[in-house]
Amino acid sequence: MCRIPFKKWFWIAFCFALSFSSYLYAKWEPAKGPLITRWAKDVSPSNVHPEYPRPQMVRQNWLNLNGLWEYAIRPEDRLQPEKFDGQILVPFPVESALSGVMKPVGRSNRLWYRRTFEIPEKWEGKRMLLHFGAVDWETTVWINGKEVGTHRGGYDSFSFDITEALNPAGRQELVVGVWDPTNAGYQPRGKQVEKPGGIWYTAVTGIWQTVWLEPVPRTYIRSVRITPDLDARKFSIGVTFPYPSSGPRASELDITVTLKDVDTVVARSKSEIGADETRWVGVVIKNPCLWSPEDPFLYGMEIQVSKDGELIDTVRSYAAMRKIEVKKDESGINRLFLNNKPLFQYGPLDQGWWPDGLYTAPTDEALRYDIEVTKKLGMNMARKHVKIEPDRWYYWCDRLGLLVWQDMPNGDRHIGGNDADLKRGEESARQFELELERVIETLYNHPCIVMWVPFNEGWGQYDTQRIVDLVKKYDPTRLVNNASGWSDRGIGDVHDIHSYPGPAAPPVEENRAAVLGEFGGLGLPLKGHTWQDEKNWGYRSYTNSQELCDAYLALVDNLRSLIADGLSAAVYTQTTDVEIEVNGLMTYDRAIIKMDAEKIAAASRRLYLPPPIIKTIVPASQEQRRIWRYTTNKPLNGWQNTDFNDSSWLEGPGGFGTEGTPGAVVRTKWRTSDIWLRRTFELEDVEFDRLQLYIHHDEDAEVYINGRLIAKLEGYTTSYLRITMDEAAKEALKVGKNSLAVHCRQTTGGQYIDAGLADVIEQ
Repeated sequence: MCRIPFKKWFWIAFCFALSFSSYLYAKWEPAKGPLITRWAKDVSPSNVHPEYPRPQMVRQNWLNLNGLWEYAIRPEDRLQPEKFDGQILVPFPVESALSGVMKPVGRSNRLWYRRTFEIPEKWEGKRMLLHFGAVDWETTVWINGKEVGTHRGGYDSFSFDITEALNPAGRQELVVGVWDPTNAGYQPRGKQVEKPGGIWYTAVTGIWQTVWLEPVPRTYIRSVRITPDLDARKFSIGVTFPYPSSGPRASELDITVTLKDVDTVVARSKSEIGADETRWVGVVIKNPCLWSPEDPFLYGMEIQVSKDGELIDTVRSYAAMRKIEVKKDESGINRLFLNNKPLFQYGPLDQGWWPDGLYTAPTDEALRYDIEVTKKLGMNMARKHVKIEPDRWYYWCDRLGLLVWQDMPNGDRHIGGNDADLKRGEESARQFELELERVIETLYNHPCIVMWVPFNEGWGQYDTQRIVDLVKKYDPTRLVNNASGWSDRGIGDVHDIHSYPGPAAPPVEENRAAVLGEFGGLGLPLKGHTWQDEKNWGYRSYTNSQELCDAYLALVDNLRSLIADGLSAAVYTQTTDVEIEVNGLMTYDRAIIKMDAEKIAAASRRLYLPPPIIKTIVPASQEQRRIWRYTTNKPLNGWQNTDFNDSSWLEGPGGFGTEGTPGAVVRTKWRTSDIWLRRTFELEDVEFDRLQLYIHHDEDAEVYINGRLIAKLEGYTTSYLRITMDEAAKEALKVGKNSLAVHCRQTTGGQYIDAGLADVIEQ
């Protein structure tokens, strides 16, 4: 019998294994979805989100478990399956094309995963932590048939110590079972629904962030909490350990924190006295470099734990010195201050959805690209909308310099703008608050995050005062937006309104800053880059890029003057198209920036200049009553002209409308279908920098100066807007007597009209 040498056996076996592995990988391919991004070509079972997933607490040794797993979909009440349905590419949701499956699961089913792994020999003697970036929603994990834990929450990371469940050597079996009721449950879920449509998107079930293994010593750093104090020029670092621990107690340990500017040590400090679970270290920097969107400076950080001179654990991180607050500017108006200076914050509503990966970006490069484009367009902020991202998205915001307003994903039922807070069930409230606390704790160290938004437009809104207090308790260093749009309760750090297309601003307040949490939403479907070919949707629709760009620039131009009124921030809807929504700055596949990027960036940069000065020409009635002549009977021709005799018309103060109309300040009731208004005013000169119409109309309105039509407006607004007028409107004004005339037609719902004129003067 011919004997094959051992080395040859080894290489034959190795080549067979490699060939078989390649065969399995070759069988995998993305499912055929409606749309795909250019990064999908870089995704493969051997190369799927290979980056270290936790940039603010890095250990050298780890094992990425992303890749091909087995999967099965079974009725919710069934036990673990003996046979699986096929393969799924983790960490892409099972409903996504990049998972290779693209099947719905639904509330009546459970999604099962299975894979095996081996522990590297060099990790012998270590505790083994199994980490999940995020799994939606209820997750149970088994190792070698032993249940090691259950977790509820679709957005926060979680870990299990699996040491005791591991076999002494060889292959280990990992099984994960996931149940997700989507919109049939009360849990935080964001925009996921079982039947997508409009502003609601495809459901996401199961693992959607990186899964990984990490070896740690018996006593190890469980978490790090980094708090900058700009005024004291100090970082406070809390180092938390598992308790109880099988190793030395935290009180017996020495902790050293080193801060670096690249390779140069700028500060080093050792631990102060602390509890067994958490030890605190204060690090003072004499001349700190500050973090801002213009200069996102990050200090490198190393945290070492030792006992009696022996190093036990080390993690690498980073930190930034920055401060966020609401404070009055030189004019006594509350503004958002960054690092003790006022800074207007402007950027897109960022949904964080992908046509091929749904909740999961195809690659880390893709994740970074959205932030790079946002910065390229001159914006300094993004509002992350009812979704939590993987740590690496915030890492890129930290690195590239993008401020973040972070929404909490919504759940349970919704309320209308004028409704009282929900009465949530005890279990629903407990789950929301548990996930809220975990999210804040998980993301606390990221300097990019400057505001928490617990509720959006009444979605799941309950106990608003108590929730705001809870958020402040969890994180007293950042701002809290009690409710973005709709159901403001007069608390928190900002008053946030939504206005489509807008823009508009809430009134100036004594204790809060005024912000515009959503506006715009201008739509443009581009053939070949849409989720579906027809019936796409935007708040306003355009037919080509130039039309869209002109409309967008007009909105931002009008936004500029609202800064003088006290507006401190604005959020444009939105970063990209999402499913049937086509109101993105980019197409859903990120293939096209829809407008001229240089023009958009230039318009954005103007917003950060000192606030302009508003010189009122004809005051509106928002702040105090202004007398108009008016009639609800159709007047004679020429009613809009300066010399028209309106002595038979009624006289009354603006605004005109019905109580309960959003944003209205009704001083004269108007309930008929039409109303005509007139008032005269005197001018000593007609030299204006930027003439603007200041108007709140519900619904269609026509506005005239001295008989010339200067604006024809359709639909309705929910607040007062500023609209820049063209040269023809300026030319209509004259020295001496002038007239302002308005016709408003009510079509449905509430009704209101009021108007004025102003000049916007840049400093």
